[in-house]
Amino acid sequence: MTTPSNPVAESLDSQVSAPAAMSATRPFFWSVRRELWENRSIYLAPLAVAAVYLFGFLISLFWVPRSMRGMAAHHSMPPLVELAMPYSHAAMLLMATGLVVGIFYSLDALYGERRERTILFWKSLPVSDLTTVLSKASIPLVVLPLIVFAITVTLELIMLLLNFAVLAVSGMSTGTRWAPPLFEMELVLLYGLTVLALWYAPLYGWLMLVSGWARRAPFLWAVLPPLAIGVVENIAFHTSYFGLLMKDRWFGFAASAFDLKDKAGVPVDPHFIPLTQLAPGRFLSSPSLWGGLIVAAILFGAAMRLRRYREPI
Repeated sequence: MTTPSNPVAESLDSQVSAPAAMSATRPFFWSVRRELWENRSIYLAPLAVAAVYLFGFLISLFWVPRSMRGMAAHHSMPPLVELAMPYSHAAMLLMATGLVVGIFYSLDALYGERRERTILFWKSLPVSDLTTVLSKASIPLVVLPLIVFAITVTLELIMLLLNFAVLAVSGMSTGTRWAPPLFEMELVLLYGLTVLALWYAPLYGWLMLVSGWARRAPFLWAVLPPLAIGVVENIAFHTSYFGLLMKDRWFGFAASAFDLKDKAGVPVDPHFIPLTQLAPGRFLSSPSLWGGLIVAAILFGAAMRLRRYREPI
């Protein structure tokens, strides 16, 4: 004989377990919001760069009708690369801005709270060191790429509308002939931001580890040890393996994530990379990617341990 189930008890259990499951992610969510509140440069710097670039683009619109007529006179269809160039320049500039912001944020992520002695207050809250370090690591790895992507898409759409408005005022056609393939470019941008975040993960981990360890001048402590290793290796062994490793970590993502030549062997112009030139399979199977992610996990784990025992400066 089976015992009848109690629907009231089951509903009470589900109501109790739901808040418990929700509260597990709440400290992480509020920790990320805290980082955005305390470090407004995360979104203000890309916005400022986008505003400056838009101002320059507005000035360049005075020559748009003449340049479009020149393109129409020499080509039956306008080249995609020439149309995409202003938009790709905006994307490249904002990606570089996001990288710079991520580097300086990671250098100050743990050092700043020790310098300002707010670490004592934050440690008194019921938020673990793991949650704190993961929330800080999510800024350059997840939050900043998403912010850069959103700002870039908005900027490029505004540029496209302004471009069409100028063409309409000048009496030229505003059809798709003069429109760059923005949708394809945005997909490539999102892919590129994901590639950069994963590829530079050990860089952010190293900077955050130095941020949690250094008592002063974290930038020098982050830069000088790798330089010293490269110099000592070159002097002692006359080799440059460490330098090549650093070069691959900074620039090797391009060869791993993209096909830099088309089927005819012609180099692809970086101002417009078609979707057919993406190589996600090769990128995800790259030993450099997974080796870097393992190193990043070790460095972030070490930064978490450092935060547990470090005191204010």
